[in-house]
Parts: sequence; C-alpha cells; structure tokens
Amino acid sequence: MSIGNRPPSVRADGRGPSDLRPVTLTLGVLKWAEGSCRIRVGDTEVLCAATLGDRVPPHLRGKGTGWVTAEYAMLPRATAERSERESVKGRLGGRTHEIQRLVGRSLRGVVDLAKLGEKTITVDCDVLQADGGTRCASITGGYVALAAALMSHGLERFLVGKVAAVSVGIVDGIPMLDLDYPEDSHAAVDFNVVGTDAGTYVELQGTAEGAPFDRARVDQLLDLANLGLGRLFEAQAEALAKVRR
Repeated sequence: MSIGNRPPSVRADGRGPSDLRPVTLTLGVLKWAEGSCRIRVGDTEVLCAATLGDRVPPHLRGKGTGWVTAEYAMLPRATAERSERESVKGRLGGRTHEIQRLVGRSLRGVVDLAKLGEKTITVDCDVLQADGGTRCASITGGYVALAAALMSHGLERFLVGKVAAVSVGIVDGIPMLDLDYPEDSHAAVDFNVVGTDAGTYVELQGTAEGAPFDRARVDQLLDLANLGLGRLFEAQAEALAKVRR
C-alpha cells in the first residue's frame, strides 16, 4: 500500500512513461469480411474490416495497378457524450476525412500495388469506444485486417512490410508513450507516429500545444515511438500467425 500522491512518472492507470496500454488483436470477428480484426488499446476499441474488390478507381483503370483505401467512422456513443452520425449530417467532418486519408495512405505504404493488379482493398475502421489514439489503433488494426485478408486468400506476396502507429507526447514535462484521452487533452506536445517494420515512416504528426519544442525533444519522442512500434509489430505478428491459409 502506498500513501500520498503518486510520483509524476507513474500515470493514472499505473503505467510508466514508456509503457503501452494493454493491446489485444482479435481476428475473424466478422463473418463476411475477407479479413477482420477488433483491436483494443486500453479503453479504445476499433473494429477493422478488409474487403477485396476486383475493380479500381476510374483514374487507375487500364493501368494494371491496384489500390488500397480506407473509411473511418465513430459510433455515436463511442465517446462520453453522443455524437451525431455523419451519415445523418450528409457530409464527412474534416477530422474524419483527415483520418481516413491517413489510414489509407499508411496501408498503401506496405502493399505492392503494381503487383496487386487491378484490385482494390477497402479497410473499414469503426470506432466502438474512444479513449485516445483512435487513428493509431485504426492503422495498427487495419493492417492486421488487410494482411489477414491477403494471407487467407494466398495473396500475402503482395505485402512488403508491416505498418503500425502510436502516439507520444510531453505530459507534465515527461515524455510519454501511447497517450490516453486525459493525457492527450492536456499534453504540451502531441505526436502521432506511423512507421513500418523496416524503420521507415509513413507520417509524423507533431504539434506544440504551448511552447515550441526543439530538435532534441523530437529525437526523444521518436525514440520512444520506435519502442512502442516494435511492440506493436510483435503483437501483429502474433495475431497473424493464427491466420488459416
């Protein structure tokens, strides 16, 4: 038993600064999807489904190359207060549009589109519950759904790597990995890092909410993110090892 306030380096959920939230990846949760994965990262939960189609967007027809795209949505009660469905509003919000473009861009980075041929892989990411990091969970789980779809159809040769995403930030002056919503909402610096298992990056999104940050902070946060990405790649590999080919 401890008495008094917790040390600054101990987070509200008991994690240390360099700890991920518990991650679970459950495959085959949808009967009809070619590949599906429910990812849970702490209290954030996203349902990802991959669909294989035999057509490409009009601008790619006749070019012999494939396409990977994504759609992202949040259920009305994924958050503490009900949000209106964007389908009811009749248009996508700017945040939704940004996230689904990011997810699609991230997944295209690890698929050999030229060899895929004129096929489209669509990955749907539906947020069941949000507690920070929904875009990162969508990318990490979306990759598993996509890979499971290709592997189960004997098409894993089109995968050229793994991709995952994780957040890092400066909270109360301390660099922290995998921010939950309370941490993210008052972080002084907030980064989303999308990386591959080859050590390359698809995207780095970094913002100072207060004072600007310097290069040393960037390097520190990237090192922390790489630590988290390595753990996520291991979790992805463990989940995909169960796919029936």
